Amino acid sequence: MTTLTTPDLSTSPRVTPRAGVGASGLVATVRQSLTMAYRGLVKVRRTPEQLFDVTLMPIVFTVMFTYIFGGAIAGDVASYLPIIVPGILVQTNITSSIVTGVQLREDMDKGVFDRFRSLPIARIAPLAGALLADTVRYAIATTITFVTGFAMGLRPAGGFGAVVLAGLLVVVVAWAISWVFAYFGVVARTASSVSGISNLVLFPLTFLSNAFVPADTLPDWLHWFSDVNPISHLITAVRDLVNHGQVGGDLWLSLLGAAVVVAVFAPLTVRAYMRKA
Repeated sequence: MTTLTTPDLSTSPRVTPRAGVGASGLVATVRQSLTMAYRGLVKVRRTPEQLFDVTLMPIVFTVMFTYIFGGAIAGDVASYLPIIVPGILVQTNITSSIVTGVQLREDMDKGVFDRFRSLPIARIAPLAGALLADTVRYAIATTITFVTGFAMGLRPAGGFGAVVLAGLLVVVVAWAISWVFAYFGVVARTASSVSGISNLVLFPLTFLSNAFVPADTLPDWLHWFSDVNPISHLITAVRDLVNHGQVGGDLWLSLLGAAVVVAVFAPLTVRAYMRKA
């Protein structure tokens, strides 16, 4: 006869769960989302070419547009910098928010999110972590744009505090808009389609604004579009802060618009993501 023995559980090694793993609740969800955000930063560290759009493009665009259009529009480079730097700042950050949807779609196509689904974490954590990690990209783009402008001769009359506030405003708005492209990333079939749709939406908004030229120099119909363009309001708010240290109505309109975008697209994105996660 074979005698069955019961293992002595008292001598078995104990496994201590990591904090937040397998737990539920708001605190655990926040901790898991921060962990996923750290994963996104580690991925960028291992593939630094992912930062080319927020490191090289602000420098290239600022230098190129300033020296090409500065003399024709403002008379000289120094006079054009207060106009172009806020425009490049907004354009770079808003455009880089497309990466959120593209990378989200790529992770879903590669099965990364299927692996996340098998982990004892909140299902929303990978999505929230990706959006949090991208705020670092916006901060890098903001810093490099301002540093490039300073190196070329920009001297903000609004002071350092106003420059910091302007940078925070752009980061907040870019984060809000990233929810739109995160939604595209969840519902689109391929990463290339996310990029194509996103660029189709953003290019008219950024170029048909007051980013590069004063709006009063545009034809009447284009002047009207520029005036109602939300990107123009954001750029005007940044210019008022950087060049004059003023907090005007455009700043509050930009924040209100960002809140509306999050209120609309965050639930849509989370609902679509939960169906597939």
